[in-house]
Amino acid sequence: MNQLNSHISLKSSLFTLAFLFVLTSYSQTNTVKIEGFAPDYVGKEISFNRIEDYYSNIELTIGKTTVKADSTFTAEFHLDQTQRIVVRSLNNRGWMYLEPGKKYDVFYPNKNPNDPEVKTGNQVEIKFFNIGPTDINYKILAFQRWTDEYMARYYDLKFKDPARFGDKLDTFKMYVENAYKGDSSIFFLNFVKFSMAQLDEISFTGTRNRFEKYDFYIKPSAVYYENDAYMNYIKKYYADYIPRLSNEANNEVYLGVVKSSPTAIMKALGSDYALKNLRLREMVMIQALSEVYYSDDFPQTNINTILDSLSKKCLFRENEIIAKNVYSRLTELVQGGKAPDFVLFKDNKVSKTYMDYKGKHLYIHFYDPKSPNNQKELVLLKEMHKKYINDLHFLTIAIDNGDLKESEYAEIQSIQWDVFVMPSTDEFISKFRITNYPSYVLIDAQGYIVGAPALAPTPNAQYQTIDQTFYYIHKARQAELDKR
Repeated sequence: MNQLNSHISLKSSLFTLAFLFVLTSYSQTNTVKIEGFAPDYVGKEISFNRIEDYYSNIELTIGKTTVKADSTFTAEFHLDQTQRIVVRSLNNRGWMYLEPGKKYDVFYPNKNPNDPEVKTGNQVEIKFFNIGPTDINYKILAFQRWTDEYMARYYDLKFKDPARFGDKLDTFKMYVENAYKGDSSIFFLNFVKFSMAQLDEISFTGTRNRFEKYDFYIKPSAVYYENDAYMNYIKKYYADYIPRLSNEANNEVYLGVVKSSPTAIMKALGSDYALKNLRLREMVMIQALSEVYYSDDFPQTNINTILDSLSKKCLFRENEIIAKNVYSRLTELVQGGKAPDFVLFKDNKVSKTYMDYKGKHLYIHFYDPKSPNNQKELVLLKEMHKKYINDLHFLTIAIDNGDLKESEYAEIQSIQWDVFVMPSTDEFISKFRITNYPSYVLIDAQGYIVGAPALAPTPNAQYQTIDQTFYYIHKARQAELDKR
């Protein structure tokens, strides 16, 4: 009996060791390492964000790092599959493609050489070092350069000689197919396929009709949620799809919305030849509902109910994420939409909630104490607060990522209205979709969005400031008081 127990114990130990070995190997295989050089961001945080879905473009941070004094940075994080990510620091953003288990050496600039510096942040081009021809970034950049050069050479034929342009495009497709037929990357092959599909959207004599494109590109393919070229093509192909349905199917979709029934809408869409794939149909249903959300033909409240239901229960888990994010985009921070509920803490205790600001307009000021531009606007905001103190609630959210100086804290303490200090990663800031500072949000007395972003104390390009809006609020309140 003791021998049997020892044998079982040994087998159990060996199994545990084998499992841990496999788990460790898997983790290492899927770890991405990025080493870089960012001289304009010393002491600043760089975040690496995956795009959760290509309909809402909501980003999820999968890795962070801080640039060292010598301008270098290193980040390591887990990645399940090849995808495009967004790299952010300060107000700037760039993008790159990542493959699980790969290492990247990059340079992250403050701006591109010929671009002016933009106050709200620059789109920057990340530079790669020691990049080989098998790397996904190398292959995509080389393919895009080839496409751009070829199309630039022959695009004028589209107007002068459409038939010849079609021949040139077909020839290019053959070149591309031959060039990449031996490639083993499913992500890259689909990126190429659906980039070529985008070229097929160029109208010219002899182009494929809509259903031929579906048969050639979409029907044989799986749904590639993480592939930006695939998703961009799908969004374009199925754009404004409800008006393109048959009259009968269109009416059935409408009745499904009136009933707040995703099942009825799915059944109606299923009559269309290009929507036989259930996974794709469910995804297109979410896109279609978001497109008619602001039309006068469909009841908005019912669409809210449907999307809320889909965010909790779809046929496919990935579509639940899309429904949740699209619903969030449609219902939050749109003019006339309900402002998100919130709770604000001080010393780990609830200090204020959204209910404390009901009854008056609320002007939320998102403030970076380290920015000279932010400090200039704060001076103007203090003057406006004195002027409209009886007409509005003012609320400042000051950003502190652990690097504020005493003088910057002193500036925060000089503010005479509600101030809460929090890191830029706080849930409150993400609720209001804040990526640039200063930013402003104006909410009315009943809790509905007036502006997000709202006008600032300083003039915009049209020389408008928030002062005029505050004046109208003041006049309305005075008229209401006079009636009493």
